[in-house]
Formats: sequence, structure tokens, C-alpha cells
Amino acid sequence: MGEADGWKAGGPKADRAAVDGSTDPGQACPIGPVVDLVFSRWTTPILWALNEHGRQRYVELQRRITAITPKVLTQRLRQLERDGLVQRTYHAEVPPRVEYEITELGRSLAPLFASLVEWSAANLDRVERARQDYDHTTAR
Repeated sequence: MGEADGWKAGGPKADRAAVDGSTDPGQACPIGPVVDLVFSRWTTPILWALNEHGRQRYVELQRRITAITPKVLTQRLRQLERDGLVQRTYHAEVPPRVEYEITELGRSLAPLFASLVEWSAANLDRVERARQDYDHTTAR
């Protein structure tokens, strides 16, 4: 795989890493920080829900992402707010109301998610077949 396959080579820093043995993950894989940021276990479903359904209260997110614990949802929302992908709005009412919505920065990930949806539709069957083939051949 190389540039002709749609992958861009690492450049001089990656070449140097190959020579001197350094393995800074950011240099070894330039998309690593994005993967860490966006594709943690619960970040993707939260961003997806906010992008698909708009502004939501905490309890609405909890209902949409049923397997997430309240503690983890709170942690992920705080981290997404810190990263600039989600905006938290506090309404000083009785009872207090807090809403979350995806920011423009978060919305800029929509084409990436759309590409992944397309890839999934086109390839997940092939992945499943490969797994079955692998399991069948290694079971002997």
C-alpha cells in the first residue's frame, strides 16, 4: 500500500523513525490522534446521536445509548466538550436544565462518519466471511 492506494507516505520524520528505531505513535500513524479522539468506545455513539437527533438533554442521550453508564456518559460528554466537539448549555431554571449539542467542529466529522457507513455497508459482509474462513481453518 502506498500513495497510489490512497495512503500517503509518512514523509521525512517517518523515514527517520525507520532508521533510528523511534516509534512515536503520532509519527508512525498520522491519524492516530484522531482515532483516539473520535473512536473511543462511547464517543462515536454520542456524536452520532447528537448529529442525527440534534440538541438533547442528558437523559435523552442516556435513553438512546442504553448500554452506557451514567458515570461514563458524564465523563465522555465532559471530554467532548473539552475537545470542542460538543457544547453544553446550562439553563438556570427550576429544575435546572442542561442540553448538549454537537458543535461545528463536531459536525465537520460527518463526512468521515458517512464514509465509514458506506464502507461498512460495502464490506462488513466480507469481514464476516473472512472471520468465518479464519475460524474454520484455525479450528482444525
